[in-house]
Amino acid sequence: MGDNIVRALQSVSITINKGEYVAFMGPSGSGKSTLMNIVGCLDTPSGGSYMLNNQMVSEMTENELAQVRNKEIGFVFQTFNLLPRASAMENVALPLIYAGYGKSDRNEMAMAALESVSLADRWHHKPNELSGGQRQRVAIARALVNSPSIILADEPTGNLDSKTSYDIMALFQELHDKGNTIIMVTHEDDIAHYAHRIIRLRDGLVEWDKVNTDINRRPTEVEAAR
Repeated sequence: MGDNIVRALQSVSITINKGEYVAFMGPSGSGKSTLMNIVGCLDTPSGGSYMLNNQMVSEMTENELAQVRNKEIGFVFQTFNLLPRASAMENVALPLIYAGYGKSDRNEMAMAALESVSLADRWHHKPNELSGGQRQRVAIARALVNSPSIILADEPTGNLDSKTSYDIMALFQELHDKGNTIIMVTHEDDIAHYAHRIIRLRDGLVEWDKVNTDINRRPTEVEAAR
């Protein structure tokens, strides 16, 4: 920034094991978005290293990183990032096109992913024909369709009302119970408490990293309905 060098992350050392459910938290400028981009292979660190499934991805080329993103990471975004003119099934099948699957296999896998998020009956609907919660379920199905190593969720409830947010978080819990590794970025304390481990960042450093002992601190049905 100008003549100043801003170190978004400093001396951050984190290990996340297969099957964990982790939330990155922190205020604006804390470094959580940069950390998420590195974990998601969207950015490469200027120093240090990043290993994913025993692959040194911090030293890969752009083409190699693109392959890792497609195969190893399922992304869920705050703004859904769905193609407006494509059906739910076509949106979910999109990563499979880049992975080289034929059309019949893509459709079968996409339908199975939609079934896993209870949206198989809406496979032919376009995004503008779906509610916000349903659009996020389509986005989650798209993240799942390639059976990735990590589901990386960036503020997955940021555009949803409270009740729909808690429904989506209940779905993430179901996915975690099935063995999926989930890494979530959020600034909302109540959403972070769905994770089993919380890593809080501040000024590019890990402020604390702890197991969530307050895992049951989740909204009641009455609170969710407000």
